[in-house]
Amino acid sequence: MAQAPLQVVWFKRDLRIHDHVPLTNAAAVGPVLPLFAIEPDQWQAPDSALRHWQFAADSLVDLAQALDTLGLPLCLWQGDMLECLAALKAHYGELVLHSHQETGNAWSFARDQRVQAWCQAHQVPWQEARQQGVIRGLSSRTGHQSRWESHWETLMAAPTCPAPQAAVAAPGWEAFHHVDVTQLPSLTLGFDTTPCPQRQRGGRSEGRALWLSFITQRGRRYRGSLSKPLLAWEFGSRLSPHLAWGTLSMREVVQSLRRQRQKHADDTAWARSLRAFTSRLYWHCHFIQKLESEPSIEQQTLHPALRSLRERDPEHPHLIAWKQGQTGVPLVDACMRSLTATGWINFRMRAMLISHATFGLGLHWVEPALHLARLFTDFEPGIHYPQVQMQAGATGTNALRVYNPIKQAEDNDPTGEFVARWVPELAPLPLEWRAKPWALPESLQKRFGFQPGVDYPIPNDFEAEASHWKKMLYELRHTPEARDASQAIVDKLASQRRPSKQRAKKAKHANHQQLSLFDDGEVEG
Repeated sequence: MAQAPLQVVWFKRDLRIHDHVPLTNAAAVGPVLPLFAIEPDQWQAPDSALRHWQFAADSLVDLAQALDTLGLPLCLWQGDMLECLAALKAHYGELVLHSHQETGNAWSFARDQRVQAWCQAHQVPWQEARQQGVIRGLSSRTGHQSRWESHWETLMAAPTCPAPQAAVAAPGWEAFHHVDVTQLPSLTLGFDTTPCPQRQRGGRSEGRALWLSFITQRGRRYRGSLSKPLLAWEFGSRLSPHLAWGTLSMREVVQSLRRQRQKHADDTAWARSLRAFTSRLYWHCHFIQKLESEPSIEQQTLHPALRSLRERDPEHPHLIAWKQGQTGVPLVDACMRSLTATGWINFRMRAMLISHATFGLGLHWVEPALHLARLFTDFEPGIHYPQVQMQAGATGTNALRVYNPIKQAEDNDPTGEFVARWVPELAPLPLEWRAKPWALPESLQKRFGFQPGVDYPIPNDFEAEASHWKKMLYELRHTPEARDASQAIVDKLASQRRPSKQRAKKAKHANHQQLSLFDDGEVEG
């Protein structure tokens, strides 16, 4: 009887053994070599950061321990994936490559294209399984939304895949193992190496504990806490980095959530919060579908009429101040400093940061997008880039949503506690002046020992700047050519759902067709 070829399980952003279809399929066929490639070029991409690697390293340590319970090693190859495949084929002869589909950034997209070409040239089967609700090769959403929803529902409702119980490890795997698992946390990989002292830890065990605390205790206050940065940290799921790196599968989370919804059906607070979180999981996949269908969203303004609107300037003083949390706008600066230290901030504050950068400071969206990508421990390209373009008004289809940071402070940090925590130079000021310290009367400056422009920056006229860019965007979007381009974008990327009465009214007022998904999905919360 002929020996089965080597079954290579390529772990990417799916760092778990449970509900891992490629691992289960491979174990059922022949000797398994579980592989993670530490590719230097990946970690030099401008949207990569040390905090991403550290979360991945935690998760790889956890994965190695889990694989060990199955009698399997975790082979850690350091170098290019094509070189790894070539070395494996030279040593083992026949092999089959198993992995999950990935909708990543431009670098991973190009890497996967090279891997596909290599596999075809060397007659190596590459079996890719779905793990998100993404349909590969979907060119348009027009007439296909019901099919997209059906595919998503079918995938999420299917039984989860148990970890294999009879796996056989491939002999000789040590020859392709470059880094001991204990060394992973000490590696300093990533384009950006800014410390993140309060980041979330990675690993399936951490993800499971976080999820358990959410669905049994913290989640009851989820819906009412989403917009408030202090409360969202406590009562938000904060599951997003675990979904981004696949320590938990989307399917097991959806199914667990549905069981909890049945359990708490008679508790109004629980029911509302769990229903709200369910919609976020749906939109999570919906946004990734956007990048899958239009990869250029990562690097190019989506709407052609808006591509020459602003110029990129990585050394612009406003950009530097925004990155450093020194704009002079307290809630903006508090959010940036908090995000830098923790790697996480709630969705509304993420939207406000982009809004302020692009409308209040007049910056091109790309540099702020890259900076935030590097700060988000939960960076998910398929969510991040479409969301940034929407918040920046770059899609040409969504209603413009410009967040006034003073109003946001009044609504979502009414006690001023969040600002005081992260911008301590403002803590001595009374609450009524903490959101706009530049306006502190001279009569009070001496009393509180605070001088605007000395103790804390005086901001630009961000309200006038925002009004200027809103007016310009409206004018550019309402030419006949721009309308035609907007319709093409809607046909390709919009959910095509009938908008709610409230959103339809807003869309009519804005005099353009609106995608029906704008701010429903606080998908990174």
